[in-house]
Amino acid sequence: MGKNPRCCEGKTRLGIQPGSGGVLVIEGTLRLSTVEGNGRQFVAQSGTGHALVIDDAEGHSGPKPIELALLALGGCTAFDVIGILRKKRQRVTGYEIVLRAEQNPEPPTYFTRVEIKHRLRGSVDPAAVETAIHLSETKYCAVGAMIAKTAKIETTFEILPEEGSASPAAAL
Repeated sequence: MGKNPRCCEGKTRLGIQPGSGGVLVIEGTLRLSTVEGNGRQFVAQSGTGHALVIDDAEGHSGPKPIELALLALGGCTAFDVIGILRKKRQRVTGYEIVLRAEQNPEPPTYFTRVEIKHRLRGSVDPAAVETAIHLSETKYCAVGAMIAKTAKIETTFEILPEEGSASPAAAL
């Protein structure tokens, strides 16, 4: 699903509403799309016009809301880290984040422990990666700040050899 060209009338691109005193406002809507039966499929649309389907495990037509929370954490820290590394002129040729979360066994099943593993490729200084991750965790990532209220967040990183380059292990 794409962008809604009429989504942002009366708002700036930053999401600051006129007359709001400079407070950032994020908006969204969810519409039930499975009216019949017990389905819980919704179409979620952000205030910027991006849409996706969310569902439960039974309907399985989209991610569950808790999965989106985990992915939002990964996206938030990934945006921070890659932005900082680029400002530091690091040559990143590949980057992925692997996420794993443990949840409280009783409702509400909030996160109790989250593992974030940054995997980078390129000519990247490990100290620059450490600094970027630290800044994301302590200053920039709003999603991480919220999830850290209930979960212990454990972060690791590894710098992998360039794809296609021969590493000593690959030669064996």
